[in-house]
Amino acid sequence: MANALSTVEQPPVSPRPRRRDWRSMRLLAPAMLLLLIFFLLPVLSLLLRSVLDPTPGLQNYAQLLGSTTYLRVFGNTFLVATVVTVVTLVIGFPVAWLLAIAPKRVSSVLFAILLLSMWTNLLARTFAWMVLLQQTGPINRILMALGIIHEPLALVNNLIGVTVGMTYIMLPFLVMPLHATLRSIDPSTLRAAAICGAGRWQAFWRILVPLAMPGIASGALMVFVMALGYFVTPALLGGPSYMMLAELVAQLVQELLNWGLAGAAAFVLLAVTLTLYAVQLRYTGGARTAMGGR
Repeated sequence: MANALSTVEQPPVSPRPRRRDWRSMRLLAPAMLLLLIFFLLPVLSLLLRSVLDPTPGLQNYAQLLGSTTYLRVFGNTFLVATVVTVVTLVIGFPVAWLLAIAPKRVSSVLFAILLLSMWTNLLARTFAWMVLLQQTGPINRILMALGIIHEPLALVNNLIGVTVGMTYIMLPFLVMPLHATLRSIDPSTLRAAAICGAGRWQAFWRILVPLAMPGIASGALMVFVMALGYFVTPALLGGPSYMMLAELVAQLVQELLNWGLAGAAAFVLLAVTLTLYAVQLRYTGGARTAMGGR
């Protein structure tokens, strides 16, 4: 009798789940094929060019990392990306918080304005900032008319111009993930902190910022990585004194026809990007998973 019950309680394992898994994998085949053709193969070709052109070896990487000119370009790239990320975060956090706490109608209008700026042509936005920031532009004229300055300020072809133009372009990419994180925070948490005697800054730094850290990290990483590889805005607003890595790659390919050195520069940029993404997953992915599991 016991043997009969044990036989009934332990039905044979059906192979259907495995078949379903294989069917799911077959559904992923088109996406994996596109990824292979349009990403992995070009990256592999880029890597091969960097070590085979003009002769096999690592001379392209040695030249890239051993030249003060190229190292200055790397320094400009990381400097601009860091400054743009910090400024975008300082401006974007209040904007995201306003969108999260504002009434639905006001939030919808503000969000539409944000998306409209994002959908506007990139080249048109950059040229608009060139007109606004030049020495005879409206900004300098207004400042001189108000008596704040006595001669036009140099706002283009320098770090200021690049920061202003790129911050305006990158702002939606920080606000959207941060806004989603702030919306998920229970307002009663901040009210409880106020009831317990916490001041506004204490509630901000000890409650709001830690809870919003996943959105801050993902948005800041997105802005920083995009800023590392940006081309149009730094080329038009930065000038030759603030050349970035993307401009260097374009110059090496289009003017100097040095595909090996350009491949090495592009592959270094890709390696830095993937490293930053791995760090972000390591330190914020687990926190996001934990929050989602609660």
